[in-house]
Parts: sequence; C-alpha cells; structure tokens
Amino acid sequence: MILWLGLGAGLVTGLGWSKLRGHPYQSPALSHIWLVFVGFLPQFFAIYLANSRFTVSNWFAALCIVTSQLILLIFAWLNRNLSGMSILTIGLLLNMVVMIANGGFMPINPATAERVVGTEKITSLEIESRIGQKDILLPANDTRLEWLADRFLPPVEFPYQVAFSLGDVFIALGAFWTLARQQTI
Repeated sequence: MILWLGLGAGLVTGLGWSKLRGHPYQSPALSHIWLVFVGFLPQFFAIYLANSRFTVSNWFAALCIVTSQLILLIFAWLNRNLSGMSILTIGLLLNMVVMIANGGFMPINPATAERVVGTEKITSLEIESRIGQKDILLPANDTRLEWLADRFLPPVEFPYQVAFSLGDVFIALGAFWTLARQQTI
C-alpha cells in the first residue's frame, strides 16, 4: 500500500510541477520494464494464483518471493541513472536481505500483526505461520535484522491497517522521486 501512495503522490506531484512550469509531463525513461512483469510472475504463480497458497510449499513460495525480489532489484539497478531509483534500489535490497535472513518471508511480530489482522486471528496462529501473502509471524527476539521487518503501522485512526518495513519506505520514496522528478522535457 505504501508503494501505491508513493506512486500516486509522485505522479500527481510530477504532473502538477510540469503544469506549473508550462511543460508537458514526461514519464521516466525506464529501461528493461519487462523485468517488472517477469519479476512479478514467480510471486503470482506461487502466492496470488487461486489456491496456490495451499498447494505450494512454504519453501517454494519463499524461493519465488526472493526470486521476484532479485529480478526487481536487477530492474532497479539497470535504471539507477534515473532520479529516485537509487533510493528504490536501497529499499528493495533492504527487504530482500531481511527476507533471506528469515527464510524467504518478511517477518512480522505478533503485536504488529495483531493490529493488522486482529486479535482473534493472531491467537489462532502459531509462531512461524504465514500471514497474508509474504509475511511470517515471528517474535521480535527470534527475528534476524528485526529493525528491517514489517514493523511500522499507520495511525490507529487510519481506515486501512497495514504493516510496512523500512525497505518499503525507501521503495515508496524512490518511486515518488522517480515520478516527481521526471516531469519536464
């Protein structure tokens, strides 16, 4: 969700800045855009495809997630000359490192997960259970590189609760900057 906010805000900012300057908006000249689609495919087949969550083993799903992250990291690296892509690359790298360190899934501690999915759901789950698509329930003291895990939450008043990581913040900032800065010819 934080990525969508970064993308939307970056596009609106880029369009607004272009309009103020009297120039047409020019989207960033991303190279190798096909890698984004290829990078999403392993996750799609192992996680998002109907019933795959129950038919695909955890080790294979974790491998697919890390493979996706690696392909997206390659895409970001190949576009590192664009404004904001170095920030986005750092975010992808941070997420990939914490996921690899914790078995291929993004760790989330029980207290954070409780705010996202509710007390009833959390009490019915065991430690190391998968939550959502890419998260795994781990206590903070059992999490490697816990400071990089999904640990941040929007304010309680926010209508949609979702946990996000420091890497997600960098990814969103990088996406914002890439779209906001590529505004004029």
